[in-house]
Amino acid sequence: MINKSSLCQQAADVLRARIHAGALLAGARLDETGLAAELGISRTPLREALKILSAEGLVKIAPRRGCFIAELSLADLEEIFPIMAMLEGRVAFEATTKASPEDIDRLEALHQKLEKHAAAADIDRYYEVNYRFHDALQSLAGNRWLQHLIGDLRALLRLSRHRSLGLRGRLRESLAEHRALMKALRARKAAAAEELMRAHLMAQLVALRRMAAEEQGRQS
Repeated sequence: MINKSSLCQQAADVLRARIHAGALLAGARLDETGLAAELGISRTPLREALKILSAEGLVKIAPRRGCFIAELSLADLEEIFPIMAMLEGRVAFEATTKASPEDIDRLEALHQKLEKHAAAADIDRYYEVNYRFHDALQSLAGNRWLQHLIGDLRALLRLSRHRSLGLRGRLRESLAEHRALMKALRARKAAAAEELMRAHLMAQLVALRRMAAEEQGRQS
């Protein structure tokens, strides 16, 4: 249960965390009465919280139908990923030029966790560490404009979570891409890091395309 101050914002924070964790699945209809009772608040602050999440693109409010967790279509992903690839590529470039040796060591520690989770085929933990790795690069880039532009898009992409990592061979490919990126970061090759990051993001889109094609094939 949440306390009684800033109820709508707190409720939004709780629901956002659940969406990002996959506890609330894309396309699911929200039981507003049940959620209000669970959180110990009335329907009014809950509805205000849902408006906040709707503005962020995480939920969709359908008049007379209710509120649903947003779903990203393949068409949405085709539009989002090229933008993310460009922005995150620039993050990699700037992080490479600004990172201290200690910063590189911290990135290396995260990368070693990726190696460990990939070896164990632990997709959930790999995904979470990967997310932290990208967060760390953004912090090192130190560009508030990039952080602002990327923030909302990254939140949206969490709706699809780690779907692409479930594709056969994708976890191994993702790790190889991270290894190449770390090599460029260590060597202070900013242009190479930028290009590798762009390719890394676009490889995720290619994997999602393949998954969509496979799902369509199973349904036909």
